[in-house]
Amino acid sequence: MDIRGIDHIELHVGDLQSAARLMERGFGFRSRGHGGPETGLAGQRCRLLTQGDIRLLLSTGLTAEHPATGYVRRHGDGVAVLALEVADAAGAYAELVARGATPVTPPRTFTGADAEVVTAEVGGVGDVRHRLVERRGDRADFLPGVVEPVPAAADGQLLAEVDHLAVCLPPGALDATVARYEHVFGFRPVFAERVEVAGQAMNSTVVRDASARVTLVLLEPDTGARPGQLDAFLAAHHGAGVQHLALRTDDIVAAVGALTARGVRFAGTPAAYYDDLPRRVGAFDAPLNRLRELGILVDRDHGGHLLQIFTESTHPRRTLFWEVIERRGARTFGSGNIQALYEAKERELATAGEDPVVVAGRAGGMPV
Repeated sequence: MDIRGIDHIELHVGDLQSAARLMERGFGFRSRGHGGPETGLAGQRCRLLTQGDIRLLLSTGLTAEHPATGYVRRHGDGVAVLALEVADAAGAYAELVARGATPVTPPRTFTGADAEVVTAEVGGVGDVRHRLVERRGDRADFLPGVVEPVPAAADGQLLAEVDHLAVCLPPGALDATVARYEHVFGFRPVFAERVEVAGQAMNSTVVRDASARVTLVLLEPDTGARPGQLDAFLAAHHGAGVQHLALRTDDIVAAVGALTARGVRFAGTPAAYYDDLPRRVGAFDAPLNRLRELGILVDRDHGGHLLQIFTESTHPRRTLFWEVIERRGARTFGSGNIQALYEAKERELATAGEDPVVVAGRAGGMPV
């Protein structure tokens, strides 16, 4: 199967207008298309939003029976489809099903004046599906005859592309999920680690397709340790799912400054974190005072530096959130920041006379 990258990501949401407004006004996405019963989408409405090479399809169900309605009822707003661009959707579908993938939607062709798109769907993790998308002709026509294009001004491209998706799995499911992505989808494990801090622990394995354009960070809580944020996600989400979506930028300082001005709220970083930063990660080309002001985190691996920051979740269940990431040669995912953040918070709380383990528990888990 020839995977060429991420075609788009579909989120099922309860309030389409509110979700689209957040992504447009807050994150700088532009509306590029819409669909509904009038365009052939029975029982649902959708909005296509784009920025850089990122395409997000927001969908909401209009009836109780529609799959999007059921998804939101079970999980809240979240990622329901990771769509993969392939050379041959029908062939990829047959190959995946033969390898053991769960068939969801057989190949279907959408034809327009200048484009033809073939799609098919198989099961992924939990209720997340993988949509196989083959595009012929005008690539700007997202889904001919179903999603009607909307003219829009060029965006400022604060965000360039999807860097990775972090997927939270139930305890004990990590090894089987990695094996399934290897055997069925042809992904390969590229990085694995165990993180322990403040009595909490998690295991993670990163899998990536052959094109190196699709990266999944698979996360599993350790039930032998104290419950943390992954346990909280699984309980609120009612099972496995995408915990956060990481969007890459070429200039994180400019992007986070602009997003903050637009009203996007990011998770706070202890001031003490920056006191030890130069010693921990070495010299880096970014103004320390500005990083401190914005709350941007820095990590280092053998390839270089990684700058990242996480948003607060805007959902009632406190599940899905977003990461903004800039890679300066680094290929890993910032796990060094977990320990550094905890130690920084520990120093601050010790000064205030509080127990950091108790505070971490009140916060709902590992401080990442």
